[in-house]
Amino acid sequence: MTFRVSESAAPTAPALPVFLKRAWRSSSLTRLASLVLFAALVAWVLAVFRDYGISNDEPVQHTYGQLLWAWYESGFSDTRAFHYINLYLYGGLFDLIAAGLDGHVPLETYELRHLLSASFGLVGLLGVWRLGRLLGGEKVGIAASVLLAFTGMYGGAMFTHTKDVPFAAAMVWSLYFTTLVAHRLPELPSWRTVAGLGLAVGCALGLRVGGVFAVLYLGVTMAAGALLLGDIRLFGRLVLRLLPAGALAYAVMAVTWPWSVMPPTNLFTAMGTFSNFGFDLKTLINGREVLIDQVPGTYMSEYLLIKLPEVTLLGLFVAIPFALAFVGSGLRRGGADWRWRLVLVLPLALSLAVPVAFTLLDHPPLYNGIRHFLFVLPSASLIAALGLKAGWRWMLSRSAPLGFAFASIALGLFLFNATNFVRLHPFEYVSYNQLVGGVAGAAGRFEGDYWSTSLRQAALELRRGIEQEPNPTGKPYEVAICAEDQQVKDLLGPRLELIDDWDKADFLLTATNIGCDNLVPGMTYRTISRLGVPLAMVVDMRARHEPVIEPLPWDDDENPETPPVAFDGPGSALVASRK
Repeated sequence: MTFRVSESAAPTAPALPVFLKRAWRSSSLTRLASLVLFAALVAWVLAVFRDYGISNDEPVQHTYGQLLWAWYESGFSDTRAFHYINLYLYGGLFDLIAAGLDGHVPLETYELRHLLSASFGLVGLLGVWRLGRLLGGEKVGIAASVLLAFTGMYGGAMFTHTKDVPFAAAMVWSLYFTTLVAHRLPELPSWRTVAGLGLAVGCALGLRVGGVFAVLYLGVTMAAGALLLGDIRLFGRLVLRLLPAGALAYAVMAVTWPWSVMPPTNLFTAMGTFSNFGFDLKTLINGREVLIDQVPGTYMSEYLLIKLPEVTLLGLFVAIPFALAFVGSGLRRGGADWRWRLVLVLPLALSLAVPVAFTLLDHPPLYNGIRHFLFVLPSASLIAALGLKAGWRWMLSRSAPLGFAFASIALGLFLFNATNFVRLHPFEYVSYNQLVGGVAGAAGRFEGDYWSTSLRQAALELRRGIEQEPNPTGKPYEVAICAEDQQVKDLLGPRLELIDDWDKADFLLTATNIGCDNLVPGMTYRTISRLGVPLAMVVDMRARHEPVIEPLPWDDDENPETPPVAFDGPGSALVASRK
């Protein structure tokens, strides 16, 4: 049995030329399109991975990986990794790999991390393609991969979200192998599937305790399969078959996250901690700053709704009536084939519904938008691709113009999204859809460049500007940064040096989402913007240290040539009027 409908059975417009029909139905051309897609994705990653700035979390994450290696190299006596900030609550799979490779490949530390993270992202896209091919045919796999790749919170986050993207990749592969288990029912899964499932779930748990979601999806799918197929003993047989997968998953978790098994109850400690995880941090919700442990249960759902691309939302919206029709027709007519197909799509449905329901019911502390639930994006893209296919087929079967109109709308929305994706580079992850007016509409209302990766561009702009200016004293200018020094210190060059004392600084580097741009007086030296929204800026504070002959100009909105002056900080008016 197979869930997908034969490509040759797909309705086509009577007026469509024969050669186009044959090309559309050709499995060889479809496979070629898949190969071209992934070759293009690999080329894209290799071309742009150096463009991305260091996130403000990466220095401590890399240190965590080094401390884990120190634990192994010391014969398990150096336990600093198990007390380092709160990172011991996370698995170290990615950071272990990054720290282990550091110094052994011809890349700088953070370039290596970004390339490695993007590689995990590519593995996730491959998993989406495999799962889409299994559920709806290879064209669905291609469509879902393309949708996900051009989703800013995945395709743009691949390089900098070094906890979230690898976790999403592991989760989508665990979902794929869980679906393979359902696909073989009532037969038992192959040993290859058992091994793949154990490795995928182990990698997920070796990155985040949220890997328990994968175990939940598997358990529910097995129980539902036994009930719907009328064989209660099937559940027991599946459990016995999958015991090696559980052992492998536990071993991978133990190696990459040793704290979780010292003792084994630490896994439950981590689960409880993240359900009540709170510290003095606020997050933006429609213009309001809210403490992260006081966010409403709708926080993740709202962010998901406004962060997904418009074409993905269209696919999800279209998928709803077809899903309801599928369930309704099955309940009326029943049948073994319908029950099997229901079990087959159950893991995918759970992977989107359960995290959303969890946040609605449990109200966990959350921040940074959907970063902690980025692993639902592959599922959303897959369901959207299935919805777009179902909607197009249904409309085309009734009217060729209607079918082509639907395809044109979907293509137009995708091209609009892809254009914005390119224009935002390398800050694609800050993207928002038109439900909030895009990036411009979300500015100041929802989370922006929370990793402050735009500081890389700001630092490079400052360096270029200073290198073009005369330097009569020969002394380097002093630069303060409202972020981690590591994010810019290797980018400034010999004529700039970092200092901690803002009062002595000649320049300030800051991302606009932090609020530091309004803390000190000075002129705007450079601004890093995308789609009309400033993401980072360089504040020139040299006038505080040197007398100026002419007064600093006021910010005149009617004259775009006049450089703006910040007046929110103490002494701003004095600086502006000083002669």
